[in-house]
Amino acid sequence: VQLQASGGGLVQAGGSLRLSCAASGRTFSNYAMGWFRQAPGKEREFVTAISRAGATTYYADSVKGRFTISRDNTKNTVYMQMNSLKPEDTAVYYCAGSLYGTTGLSRTSLYDYWGQGTLVTVSS
Repeated sequence: VQLQASGGGLVQAGGSLRLSCAASGRTFSNYAMGWFRQAPGKEREFVTAISRAGATTYYADSVKGRFTISRDNTKNTVYMQMNSLKPEDTAVYYCAGSLYGTTGLSRTSLYDYWGQGTLVTVSS
């Protein structure tokens, strides 16, 4: 599956952004989907994930209550609404698809396909 992330940009602290990740090439609903981020000089870290049908979601503690993941399997797209953004949210955000992952979905090794990343910059 090919993944194309979009929606990044520059926003002030306290603002909001919505990232999208459009999938093509394979049956989107077969994949659990996740968002990860990587700040300069840091390792890629888990942000959030959603199960194949969208019934179950997972969040890193750092974004819980501020970010919301959702998916529309009819549009082959996963979304991440980011509210109350903080400067420490600044990173390149990547979407990823997991064919076999079930619970947790926080490990990068569970994911088979990755998008190209979209940059989110939060100014203070």
